[in-house]
Amino acid sequence: MRRIWIKRVMVACFFGALLFFVLPATEGHAQERIPIPRIGITLDEAQEPRDVALSLEILFLLTVLSLAPAIIISVTSFTRLAIVFSFIRRALSTQQEPPNQVMMALAIFLTIFIMAPTIQEVNDVAIKPYFAEEITAVEMYQRGVEPVREFMFRQTREKDIALFLKLGNVERPRNRGEVPTWVLVPAFMISELTTAFKIGILLFIPFIVIDLVVASTLMSMGIIFLPPIMVSLPFKIILFILVDGWHLLTYQLVNSFR
Repeated sequence: MRRIWIKRVMVACFFGALLFFVLPATEGHAQERIPIPRIGITLDEAQEPRDVALSLEILFLLTVLSLAPAIIISVTSFTRLAIVFSFIRRALSTQQEPPNQVMMALAIFLTIFIMAPTIQEVNDVAIKPYFAEEITAVEMYQRGVEPVREFMFRQTREKDIALFLKLGNVERPRNRGEVPTWVLVPAFMISELTTAFKIGILLFIPFIVIDLVVASTLMSMGIIFLPPIMVSLPFKIILFILVDGWHLLTYQLVNSFR
């Protein structure tokens, strides 16, 4: 009985699908079909200067969007956060836990949180006036880059700026305003890498102590076939949970940018 009902349902579904595809073709004159749009890109001659300016603005926007990942890594707090999170995972010896996607998502949202005041200032002094047609695109860039440069200056060591000034044969600037942005960005990235590695070393110290204690205990007991990392891993995780590790690490990371 059950097989008969299954066959009836299958036949009904087949004829229903057939009617669904056949009827629109046979009753094309009785009912209007939904039009499907066709998307195309054309190159037409500009009729007025505003058309040229609009085309350049669209091209500039597409360029910025394509370079957005590099900009996020180069001029924000993302580099330090991503490296420190990688260090803490290696220190815990959890291999792929938490997954890379989770760690990068956390780094991105913390970057947005840290950079929010800078982004808000850029929006107020550059983006809003530009869309209100109060300033030009060049003035928007000049105003918008200043808050980002100020953020980078606070996190960049003077010796790193001096290094790239020397490598680029740039005259010694008298103030921050004379430091070129193309000098400031690599100096900022080197400073971020140095700071992230310093934090990573400090994170490794307590977990290395646990590894040493566990390894010494196993050797003294004559257990040489059991990998020490398998025994130390639970103790590391317990220690990290007891000190509320994610809360403490996030608090210190955010405060390191203030």
